Amino acid sequence: MQIGPKTVVTFHYTLHDESGTELETSRTSEPTAYLYGANNIIHGLETAMSGKGTGDIFSVTLNPEEAYGLRNPDQAQRVPIKHLVFKGKLQPGDVVQLNTKEGMRAVTVTKAGRHTADIDTNHPLAGQILVFNIEVIELREASEEEIAHGHAHGAGGHHH
Repeated sequence: MQIGPKTVVTFHYTLHDESGTELETSRTSEPTAYLYGANNIIHGLETAMSGKGTGDIFSVTLNPEEAYGLRNPDQAQRVPIKHLVFKGKLQPGDVVQLNTKEGMRAVTVTKAGRHTADIDTNHPLAGQILVFNIEVIELREASEEEIAHGHAHGAGGHHH
């Protein structure tokens, strides 16, 4: 079996920036599971995974356009602090959650005041070249329910 439409992919990953600094990894927990073609992972990574099989280990370098996009300087705004979810004292550079009509969204604080904060709503990894090291753990056919819901269920996926 190869990664393609209607496939649930379970994989481990380690993400580095272009200088080699590790940004995150799944290796300290359960592997990640996703439904191929459901727009649940960044496009460039999904494209690189297409056609791979169980046990494949590979590395892929993605330009910003293939990952989280280019930085848009127009995505800065001032918001009341009550709309931000964070712990401790709010500091410039903190990545916090912004409560929006569409749900929670990660934003970066550029200036923190007493009642408001200036935030950058670009994805924190926007504008960066990213390197993913991937190990495909398991492949299986997606269930009709997973296809209808648009995501993998069970270990490493979404739980209802």
